[in-house]
Amino acid sequence: MKLKQLEGLLGGLTQFSNPKVELEQYATGPHIASRMLYTAENSFGDITGKVVADFGCGCGTLAVASALLDAEHVTGIDIDLQSLELAQENADDLELDIDLIQCDIKNLNLKGLLVDTVVMNPPFGTKRNGADMEFLSMGLKAASQAVYSLHKTSTREYIKKAALRNCNALSAEVLCELRYDLPQTYEFHKKKEVDVAVDLWRFVPRARDESTAERHGNKMRP
Repeated sequence: MKLKQLEGLLGGLTQFSNPKVELEQYATGPHIASRMLYTAENSFGDITGKVVADFGCGCGTLAVASALLDAEHVTGIDIDLQSLELAQENADDLELDIDLIQCDIKNLNLKGLLVDTVVMNPPFGTKRNGADMEFLSMGLKAASQAVYSLHKTSTREYIKKAALRNCNALSAEVLCELRYDLPQTYEFHKKKEVDVAVDLWRFVPRARDESTAERHGNKMRP
């Protein structure tokens, strides 16, 4: 699938109508999402034929993109039931088979799970300090090959140090800097839209203990 085709399909997805500020719910726009997944596949081969999990999937944009790029199996995980309902609607509209799990990421049971690639647009941690690192830490524990994640460019040095020292990352690389077009979503937003500089990261996890996961069927299960 070509990049423009992927972006076009993602642009037709239903997004939040009443986002929850406490969860830092912001839609991952089709421009960023398409380039994120297209890069993951075409530069590293981390999507097609792989078991992919979208952590904090929201409306399911990254999960849908993974399925459109022929991931073997896709699971979206989110704490918010309304978001999962939207994600299911989006998957159904495109006739895609995606598993959805309602779960707080920090309580996700990793025993017996094995995922090739984790993709995510985590909370930036502006409403709950450390939320971004909870997502990254769990992603690096779950993935066997790579984690793709978006973080504010202003936190670049902190993210790299924390990932390598505390979050099980073998390597941490900024693939590119993107502009996150943040529309006026909540009452405290004074401008109609703001461009936020974000980094697209690729993290490679350290090898997991094979005794904690079995690679039979290549399916993620809670």
